Amino acid sequence: MRKGAKVAMVGGVLVVLVGGAGYGAYTFFDALNDGTGTERRTGPPSSDEVAETTEKFFAAWEKGDAKTASSYTNDAVGAGRLFGEYAGAARIGEVRIAPGEPTGAGGRTVPFSVRATVSYKGKTEKLAYRSRLTVVRGETTGRALVDWAPSVVHPDLKKGDELYTGEAGAPPIKAVDRDGAVLTKEKYPSLGPILDTLRERYGDKAGGTPGIELAIRHTATNAADTPLLTLAKGKAGEVETTISAKVQAAAEKAVEKYAESSVVAVKTGTGEVLAVANHRGDAFNAAFEGEVPPGSTMKILTAATLIDNGVATMNGPAPCPDTATWKSQTFKNLPGMKPDESSGATLAKAFMRSCNTAFIKLIDEDPMNDASLTKEAQERFGLGRDNWKTGITSTDGTVPESVGPDRAANAIGQGQVTMNPLNMASVTATAITGRFHQPYLVSPDLDDRELATARGLDPATASQLKQMMKLTATSPQGTAARVMSGLTGDIGAKTGSAEVDGQDVADSWFTGFRDGVAAAAMAEAGGRGGEAAGPIVVDVLRAGD
Repeated sequence: MRKGAKVAMVGGVLVVLVGGAGYGAYTFFDALNDGTGTERRTGPPSSDEVAETTEKFFAAWEKGDAKTASSYTNDAVGAGRLFGEYAGAARIGEVRIAPGEPTGAGGRTVPFSVRATVSYKGKTEKLAYRSRLTVVRGETTGRALVDWAPSVVHPDLKKGDELYTGEAGAPPIKAVDRDGAVLTKEKYPSLGPILDTLRERYGDKAGGTPGIELAIRHTATNAADTPLLTLAKGKAGEVETTISAKVQAAAEKAVEKYAESSVVAVKTGTGEVLAVANHRGDAFNAAFEGEVPPGSTMKILTAATLIDNGVATMNGPAPCPDTATWKSQTFKNLPGMKPDESSGATLAKAFMRSCNTAFIKLIDEDPMNDASLTKEAQERFGLGRDNWKTGITSTDGTVPESVGPDRAANAIGQGQVTMNPLNMASVTATAITGRFHQPYLVSPDLDDRELATARGLDPATASQLKQMMKLTATSPQGTAARVMSGLTGDIGAKTGSAEVDGQDVADSWFTGFRDGVAAAAMAEAGGRGGEAAGPIVVDVLRAGD
């Protein structure tokens, strides 16, 4: 040992101290360094370290050297996999990277731009995008390293995503209305999620050829691939829908006036959906998939049940007292409704005034029982069997057998009954024609799916229901008369308001018909039927074919 050197044990490690008196110069061996023989650094990387690391990282990336590029990150395995895909499955080459000025705390975040080419089967396109990275201190090595995240390679990449270039998962699809007009989410915003579903379900049945694209495959979710660059456009397949562009445009405009609202219109003689629109804070298709109480619009189905079971006729007696008690629960009418227990109180009057108590008292008559409403819904109106196949996801209502107070509540659209505008538009179509036609948005001929069936109504029952709905829309006492007053033709309607737990204002419901079109709407917390849902339905019916 040379003169001036001392030996000491520090933390169990042999340390050579150079210099006779102090510790101004010293060397820690491998046990205290990163294995390179140099002191392991701590603290945030310096600007020089940031510049050196990014320069070497970018250089290796440009060369397509996945192993070297990933060695300058703090996740060599994850980075190596993605850089391998970048040059391999994604077929990205001729990479040129231009770093920008460092930003952020300590200037450790570096924005950069990427220019490259993507080639596949003789097709080549230029690729350009911007991203950023941050340089951090390696926890175990002390080296300045790129803080790895898939977004470094491309800002749209997330954990678990994969890059690839090849044929798109499905050909592009062009959805058209019943007359051949192209439907787009830009022109008809409510159709956006529906058109996406049509592409997924019917892209392989609509003809066309897939394009070639650079895309991100989201393996961690069920989300559709995210295209980044198109190398060759595919030939669009065409899916014909039952939508009427004219009615759809009216529906889109109508729901925009009321928050959390939805509407559906159908052809009464076929079940074809002419329009479906939602104005909501989320992307939920409440018009087809909602499951909420329909309020007094349910009285269409309840009236049919009473007539079919011989309990009442439209001109038969139906007293309308202030209150009605069923199984210890007291039901009331809407505020402001005058009671009518005279000899002239009929089912038709109770229907057009929307008297709750009249219906509550009638469902207690023989042969009505807990299953009567359920049986009517399933066998006559095709509801509640979970078997509608509309072409997209939809629900067909629930009308369960109920005991106690819920049996009475179900009769007026509360309790355990749930519906959506699609269901209620169908109820109206069945009521006025006597025939059930399962609603659909795409022809069953496209995929050979079997539509739901039900036996429908006796002609006498349908005739009475239609007359009661006409009175509701045209009689001075009818709850729908004011809002329907501007419509001409063969018209009818039923209003509804549904109380929802925890909600101060009731949901607004309305269903009606004009000539060969039936429509139904719902607006959450919209108040009475004629206040929000009513104007929506009227605007749609006015545009109806």
